Amino acid sequence: MTREEITRRLELVFQEVFEDIGLSIRADMTEEDIEDWDSVEHVYLLMSIEKSFGIEMLDAMEKPGSIGKLIDIIEERTRNQ
Repeated sequence: MTREEITRRLELVFQEVFEDIGLSIRADMTEEDIEDWDSVEHVYLLMSIEKSFGIEMLDAMEKPGSIGKLIDIIEERTRNQ
């Protein structure tokens, strides 16, 4: 899966979790850029990523710092699928 494919799929996850079909994500965005991204939504986001990508994410409970770093984690974990 390419980085672009991961980003497109991740954007759909963000839209679902944050209930905003117009939400666009960028690699440089952080939790501060998304109003409702709190600790509860972060857990829900990780669970949704697990379901969408078929990978384990709950060990990444700390916020990644940026969406780009989150994409890096997903890219690494999907590489061997």
